[in-house]
Amino acid sequence: MSKKKIFLYVFLTAALSSILTIAGICFMLELNAGRAANLARLLSAMHFIEQNYIETVDYSKMIDGAIGGMVHSLGDPHSVYLDQRLYNQVKSDTSGSFGGIGVYMGFKDGGVHIISVMPDSPGEIAGLRAGDQIIAVDGTPVDEILPDEVAVKIRGEAGTTVDLLIAREGQDDTIYTVKRDIINVKTVADKMIDDRVGYIRITSFSEKTGEEFRAALNDLEAKNMKGFVLDLRENPGGVITSCVEVAKEIVPKGPIVSVIQRDGSKEVYNSDLEQTKYPIVVLMDQNSASASELLAGALQDTKAATIVGTKSYGKGSVQTVMPMFHEDGLKLTIAKYYTPNERSIDGVGIEPDVEIKSDRLLPRTFAFDTDVNDDAQLAKGVEILNDQLNNQ
Repeated sequence: MSKKKIFLYVFLTAALSSILTIAGICFMLELNAGRAANLARLLSAMHFIEQNYIETVDYSKMIDGAIGGMVHSLGDPHSVYLDQRLYNQVKSDTSGSFGGIGVYMGFKDGGVHIISVMPDSPGEIAGLRAGDQIIAVDGTPVDEILPDEVAVKIRGEAGTTVDLLIAREGQDDTIYTVKRDIINVKTVADKMIDDRVGYIRITSFSEKTGEEFRAALNDLEAKNMKGFVLDLRENPGGVITSCVEVAKEIVPKGPIVSVIQRDGSKEVYNSDLEQTKYPIVVLMDQNSASASELLAGALQDTKAATIVGTKSYGKGSVQTVMPMFHEDGLKLTIAKYYTPNERSIDGVGIEPDVEIKSDRLLPRTFAFDTDVNDDAQLAKGVEILNDQLNNQ
């Protein structure tokens, strides 16, 4: 066989192999002609950059950027590409302890706001408050980085500091220097308001919240509680299964929440509680989000509680994390939550049964700084409960 024929044979074999490889990729990814053409655009751009950019290109970083750009194009602040740092953070968010400043953040309308501040945390000690808007972290404007990267930049080794540029109503933008510490998450506190009315505060829903809530109920029952105020103000949400554990203790028999995906498939979490034992008033505000809204919505729909306060935050979407191949991951919104009456709270929130604005000027911490004499929402909740108890 001549060299020309050998070259032609090798060329055709390589070309056929490439075509079959691309066809195989298209088949696995269910790509039609249009999608295949877009994939070709992406690969061509990557090849052009890699071959012609003035400096040597890190191929892995380019892939990271491509994935991050795809997710960013969705316009969903809760969907994000997780590099190794972000992925490790997400894995530690709902259990154990970590180095940080003890604040919960919400991402809405292009801004980053502090939803709640943990009691006795570095954030509280430094003077941060629920409702503060974070403008920059260590000099980097938050609108230049992805939402979850804000959390990564704020977290860090205990003993180190982070500078937060804070916008707060009524004052000039101010830099707060916060010294990080080990954050141990306790999510439930309780006390008796008077000889009949109990008070339970849930600051967030972590893996142990259901257990902590049952302990709080037992504690108040031992003190002859006849009804209680459930304080979900500044609660940013958390683990849905923990929210369901709490709901099973106080939501009457039937659906608690439905999770509905794009294809219409539905997963329903139910309560087996035959009847509620106590009248309940739930306190909510604009910083009550996600799982706290689900719990309030279930109690409201089943008429098991009266909601007092202001309209909640309005986060009713479900995220899942897909591990990838370099200790990274992809967090993606895959479903929405619906209350027992099939209400979607996403972007809408929960409207209170009794609207009353907060008169507090200082950030709320845990149960024991809460008093009916300086908290109009709590005072209203106690008044409603006493009326209900008097009419039983």
